[in-house]
Amino acid sequence: MGRFEGKNVFVTGAGSGFGRRTAQRFAEEGAHHVYLVDYNQQRLDETAPSIEARGATPHKICLDMGNMDNCEEAMGRALAMDPKLDVLVANAGAWMDEQFINLKTSDWRRIMSVNLDAYFVLAREAANAMKKTGGGVILFTSSIVALGHGRGFTAYCVSKAALVSLARAIAVECAPYGIRANCVSPGPADTQQSVDLVGEQLMDKWREQGFPAVPANRLADDIDIAEAFLYLASDAAKYVSGINLIVDGALTAQTYDVPES
Repeated sequence: MGRFEGKNVFVTGAGSGFGRRTAQRFAEEGAHHVYLVDYNQQRLDETAPSIEARGATPHKICLDMGNMDNCEEAMGRALAMDPKLDVLVANAGAWMDEQFINLKTSDWRRIMSVNLDAYFVLAREAANAMKKTGGGVILFTSSIVALGHGRGFTAYCVSKAALVSLARAIAVECAPYGIRANCVSPGPADTQQSVDLVGEQLMDKWREQGFPAVPANRLADDIDIAEAFLYLASDAAKYVSGINLIVDGALTAQTYDVPES
């Protein structure tokens, strides 16, 4: 039996990258219902068969998490199928490359809607359901940019830092109900988002030659992040709540090397 035998798991951004691989790993470890949420129907259609092939029952929910009403609807659909929810992995994200002084209010609001507001609504609805059924686990995809700043990504960085605080709040307030909450903060990763940002040619170079900015000299794979989520959702982490688990190949552990010249 897997660690999540018979459990119900809800994953946003499940059509690709970290979300897809995490959903697949839960299915491999015995999950029953796996709710797959994404704004892209084609990606959901491609992901669902891989969940079923691993022994779980996939449920496709195609909604844009940039709308708070949609977040309530997505969670409502899942709970209507089964009122017991064991794990929420809020993972969907939005980003844009724009200097702070040029950042439009509408763009700021869009990033915050997807990266923070949605997480709040999903977690609140999940926590209310978990409270009634004996507890559960709420997990967020944050980022190492929660620890500092990357130029051009103000809204993204701020939203990811806020998620760490939100997870801590949930961990403290919902502990009496048997609910744990944590973040996973990936470092630079080999995902579709990275391809969209820098292009396939540069990504291929980093895959072949390494990524020297990271001490481990490679980008994170989706499985690296998926395994972090599964650990935090498992009984092995039953006393772990309110943390931000950094998965970055030692990138944020380093400071600087003395220049040779």
